[in-house]
Amino acid sequence: MSTSPLAEKNVPKANASDHVADRGEHAGGVEWAELIRIAFVVLAAAAVWFRLWEPFPRISVIGIAATLIGGYPIFKEAFENIVERKMTMELSMTIALLSALAIGEFFTALVITGFVLAAEVLEGLTVGRGRRAIQDLLNFLPRTVTVSRNAQVVEIAADQVKVGDTVIVKPGGHVPVDGVVLGGRSFVEQAAITGEAMPVEKVVGDVVYAGTMNQSGALEITAQKLGRDTTFGRIVEAVERAEKSRAPIQKTADRLAGYLVYFALGAAILTFIITHNVRSTISVVIVAGACGIAAGTPLAILGAIGRAAHQGAIIKGGLYLEALAAVDTVLLDKTGTLTFGTPQIREVISANGFGERQILTAASIAERKSEHPLAKAVMARAAELALTLVEPDEFSSTPGRGVRVRHQGEEILVGSRAFLLAHGFKRILPIDGNGADGVSEVYVTQRGQVLGSIRIADVLRPEAKNAVAAMRQMGLKTVLLSGDAQAVTTSVGRDLGVDEAVGELLPEQKAKYVSELRVKNHKVAMVGDGINDAPALVEADVGIAMGSGTDVARESADVILIGSDLSKLVETLRVARRCRGIVMQNFVGTLVVDSVGVGLAAFGFLNPLLAAFIHVASELTFILNSTRLLPRSSEVRG
Repeated sequence: MSTSPLAEKNVPKANASDHVADRGEHAGGVEWAELIRIAFVVLAAAAVWFRLWEPFPRISVIGIAATLIGGYPIFKEAFENIVERKMTMELSMTIALLSALAIGEFFTALVITGFVLAAEVLEGLTVGRGRRAIQDLLNFLPRTVTVSRNAQVVEIAADQVKVGDTVIVKPGGHVPVDGVVLGGRSFVEQAAITGEAMPVEKVVGDVVYAGTMNQSGALEITAQKLGRDTTFGRIVEAVERAEKSRAPIQKTADRLAGYLVYFALGAAILTFIITHNVRSTISVVIVAGACGIAAGTPLAILGAIGRAAHQGAIIKGGLYLEALAAVDTVLLDKTGTLTFGTPQIREVISANGFGERQILTAASIAERKSEHPLAKAVMARAAELALTLVEPDEFSSTPGRGVRVRHQGEEILVGSRAFLLAHGFKRILPIDGNGADGVSEVYVTQRGQVLGSIRIADVLRPEAKNAVAAMRQMGLKTVLLSGDAQAVTTSVGRDLGVDEAVGELLPEQKAKYVSELRVKNHKVAMVGDGINDAPALVEADVGIAMGSGTDVARESADVILIGSDLSKLVETLRVARRCRGIVMQNFVGTLVVDSVGVGLAAFGFLNPLLAAFIHVASELTFILNSTRLLPRSSEVRG
């Protein structure tokens, strides 16, 4: 299947590590030149072993020529490293090969050359599989799209689709845009985007994502987001950013690789001074391998970000992946994060004889321009009662507290008890169960009088309680933060099982709470979905936004949960920790293998051939260890 224009423009190029970039130029497959070079070296080694042509008694023409020709890529990279003043394994291997030739170990030099060349091919294939596992996503957008325009169904290029177009997706076709189902009914396979294992039924009004597959019936979709603005486009950008960015652990890996080379050369010099054994000295240089961490670290990071994307979370770079692995405290916003953000009115309480319609009429005027979920509940009830919806003349909002408007010269306030007290009201309705069962009480005033209150309750997300329990099992402290009344916050926190619940917080107070935790050396992740969460998202070590949240929250966040499913957050935390564990395994394993190998080589227990085998085997082992995080093809295709 041909890739879409978006895919052609966004094929990621791996420059997260110089080592990976150098080894991964042929990531799409093995070049014939490499295979021919390896075969040439193998045949030359056989010729030297059987002494097919030895015109000079102590010099093997075939051995010298084949080593120089076959090892050209190694020597070339070593020369470039000298020019750039970089200490790499290629440089130390070049020293070892030239030393082997100098002492007449021609067969040994050829075998080592063959080992290194074969290892580079295998390493390139492994890194290439990592890239292909991510780039499989690029095949999920069609090149042409069927749209309905001017009562006609036409097929156009994917890059010609416009926002508002009605896109028709037939059974078996891939959805090309993010949008809402306008007509039809079907099941859509969206594992590649949200990580959901089973197809999801889509009916009129449901959201669909670009890159997902329509399985059964035809769907008519109103295009809302195109290209890079789609969820799919954001995943591609996240992968691109992951490959271009360098996480702190990756820089540490590069430094450690350089130190290991210095260590091997220093140990070789010391070995020669003490033993005067050239073979042992060469073995010391050969056995030490740092490629496993130099190439394995960025591969693990790329694999983790790719796996998180397939499971429904976009991580905006390796820096945030590493920070996520170190998190010890998770702060959770309430409305829209732990709840659906679509609260419903439970009860309207009257004060001073005012009727329900009068209270809701005043509240609907005030909430007309508000984006708060509680405002949506008020507007929904007003629509049910067929109340006339009126625009206020003036509107101002205090995030987390309430709104103040003027209509026909009259002031209307709608908000919390603290909001009314701040505006000079002394006599307010007594609290009537405020906070029980997570109920929020919103007060309504007009012309300086309290008309009454509206009791509103949100619905907890079904996965929220299990997600909180899973995070606590991982040793994370969970804290519920909310601008709602403390009683409401405490009630919801008790139902969820969080460690702490703090209510009545303004946006700046949430950010301050995050800052205070960080001052105490806590690693903090903040999860939110609204404009009022943006300051806290920015202040946290890792800001995590719900995919259904506001654009401001998503832009402020470092991680985006595509489907607004908190279980995806738990999986993302686990992936981040697995990535850190794999990188540390590679670090420790490389140090142990190199230390033991250098010691054995220095005391003469390893000859150059065995040292080369250990070098290559350990390098590939650690690189393959990093591939454990890569999403498999079956996972990509669902």
